[in-house]
Amino acid sequence: MTPRRGAAGATPTFTESARRQQLIDCTIELIAARGYPATSLAAIAERAGLSKAAVLYHFSSKDNLTRATLTQVLEAFAAYVTEQVAKEDDPREAVLAYVRAMIGYQRAHRSQVRVITEMLLDDEGGTRLKTPGSHDTHGRWQYLAALLAAGQDGGRLRRCDTRTVALAIGGAIDGVIAHWLAHPDLDLDAATAELEAFTRYAIEPRD
Repeated sequence: MTPRRGAAGATPTFTESARRQQLIDCTIELIAARGYPATSLAAIAERAGLSKAAVLYHFSSKDNLTRATLTQVLEAFAAYVTEQVAKEDDPREAVLAYVRAMIGYQRAHRSQVRVITEMLLDDEGGTRLKTPGSHDTHGRWQYLAALLAAGQDGGRLRRCDTRTVALAIGGAIDGVIAHWLAHPDLDLDAATAELEAFTRYAIEPRD
């Protein structure tokens, strides 16, 4: 019997990996267009030009497929931010690069942002987290707090509670992006500049 994809010891072939990626791409498109509740396994299969059974061969349920989709989106997001931050040697500039990268990635990947908000926020207005703290998947606030701590150790950033400041900066970014998703006319360049100013005030040493 052929093992189901993802079973222990089962390594997907190149063709199977490509098919799985196609299904994830279709899932992103549908969630972005219709929302998570309206994205059914049948709709994903139709978008991919496959039977529902073919989808279930690669992912045993809608939940497994959408979870794999969210994981991929979050990993790509985190990898981009990490790459941008790593370009800066100065701790202050690294934190500002984090802010720019967070906004820049989400502007360039609106569909992926919809996947995150649809799956992590409630279905009634998208204002409450389904699971408190779930937006900090991949250690988001911890990563920013570590950047702040490194800057403090080097004497470049002011002494503060790094968790609180990291959560405040992250919350400000989330608020801007949430508003932009609902109001696409928001000038994200201007918003990013304001967030950088907000962040500099929060982290720079004071006399």
